[in-house]
This record gives sequence, structure tokens and C-alpha cells, in this order.
Amino acid sequence: MAKTAGISVSSVQCIWRAHGLQPHRVRQFKLSRDPEFVPKLRDIVGLYVDPPSHAVVLSVDENSQIQALDRIQPGLPLKPGRCGTMTHDYKRNGTTTLFAALNVLEGKVIGRYMQRHRHQEFIRFLNAIEAAVPVGKIVHVIFDNYATHKHPKVRAWLDRYPRFVFHYTPTSASWLNAVEGFFAKLTKRRLKRGVFRSLVELQTAINRFLVDTNDDPKPFVWTADPDKIIAAVRRGHQTLDSIH
Repeated sequence: MAKTAGISVSSVQCIWRAHGLQPHRVRQFKLSRDPEFVPKLRDIVGLYVDPPSHAVVLSVDENSQIQALDRIQPGLPLKPGRCGTMTHDYKRNGTTTLFAALNVLEGKVIGRYMQRHRHQEFIRFLNAIEAAVPVGKIVHVIFDNYATHKHPKVRAWLDRYPRFVFHYTPTSASWLNAVEGFFAKLTKRRLKRGVFRSLVELQTAINRFLVDTNDDPKPFVWTADPDKIIAAVRRGHQTLDSIH
């Protein structure tokens, strides 16, 4: 740009700063096209902000294909003037799928490993939740719109356990599911820099993270104003429609 405009690079940078422009940065987004976006958003935010009495609110999802990665060469440790290092290439020693249910009120997590994430595994995890939640409690479960969560056999399971109430996030709005925050912490704090020579080592590390989380649980607190979210989504749709 500086060459084309015939000015210095520092002048271009000053102009960008003055107008709040950052062309070197890109933010990703995806707007939900769900026609029931607003009622679903208000339903789930209502569970977070004002949960029903004598009930348990669980945010449920699966983190599929977690890889047990072993680096080709040992990384160098952190020291003054140098960050920790690791090789870009790796050896994969298997994968696992972690099903997790975050108790929104308590901050504790129920976790189970499965080799796949079909409706059969999902029903097994629902059975684990049923066994873990005290009798007499209504269970409100928040899911995304993954097809496995709406399988006919899953719906048949729901008919057999009337104390379970399912709530689905809007299409393309999995960020509304609180358990995604737990998965992000797991990846950032335990998996991203980890070295796992076997699937057992990977599962042991995840188990330790689950234990640490449940030993010092922190209730999930929703702070975003749903009206502002709805307004922002509407502005996004208007902008996209004007482009098309």
C-alpha cells in the first residue's frame, strides 16, 4: 500500500492506527440461520441465569478424535531469553472421544471415554448421567444440533426417562453450550503442549484434569446480554443480505 500510494510505511501505519484499521488481522464468524434462534437463545440463557429449582442443568457435548501425539524429538525447556520448543511433526498413537457433561450450577464435570461418537455411545453416556444424578432431580440437558443427539433411539430413550428435558442450541451456535469452555481449557492447559506416548497416557492426563476440575469446581456464570447478541446477529444478517 505504501508503494502504491507513494508514501512511507510508517505513514500507512499511522493512518491505520488513526482510523482503527487492522488489515493484517482476520476474525472468523458464522451466523445462525435457525428460524428459532431467538427462542432457543432465550431458553438456554434462562437456564444459565435463572435455573429451575430442584433441578440439575447439564451442558453436554463430545470432543471427538482427541489425538495422543508424541513428538518426533524431545522439546527444549523454557529458559531466560528462550521460549519452550517442540517439533512441528509428530507421531500419532491413537485417538479417543471424550463425552462430557458440565454441571452449570456446581462446575463439576462428568466424563466418559468412547471410541466413537454414534448414537449408541451417546445413549451409554446418557445412562451414565442417569446413574450419577440423584433420584428426584429434574435434569435439563443442553445439546447442540448434532444428528446423533436427535436419533430416533435417543428420542425413545428420552421417553423412558421423563425426568430428562432436552434443550437444543440454535444451528451454528454451539458457542452457546457452556461445556465448550471446558473443552477449550482442556486443550489449552493440558493437551496442546502435551506429549503422549500411548492412548493410556492421554486418557490418564485427561482424567487428572477432570479430577482437578472437580476438586476445585467453579460454577458457570453467564454474563452476556441476550438482547445485544440478538441485535448483533440481526446486524450481521442485514450486512450479508446487502452484500448478496
